[in-house]
Amino acid sequence: MGVTLIFMLLATLTPFLFVQMKKQGFAIAHTVLLIGMWIYFFESVFHTAPALFSVTAIMFYLSLIAAEVGWVMFILRLVKPQGKYQKSYL
Repeated sequence: MGVTLIFMLLATLTPFLFVQMKKQGFAIAHTVLLIGMWIYFFESVFHTAPALFSVTAIMFYLSLIAAEVGWVMFILRLVKPQGKYQKSYL
């Protein structure tokens, strides 16, 4: 349960990464998925677990996948070398 909560907290930060990368469409879509993810989490913790293929369950897993994609995009953006700073060895 603790690892899942850590991934959910990191997923909650992902829309801010999308905004910083100037991808507002991804940020809005991921925010909608985050709402479903947290609803599913609170349903499963405080009540009985929702059905396997319910809307919130699908949103939960899609949000975690989108968060992973967002973090990879952000890391690639950070480590991608800028062309004006590279020396030409030719």
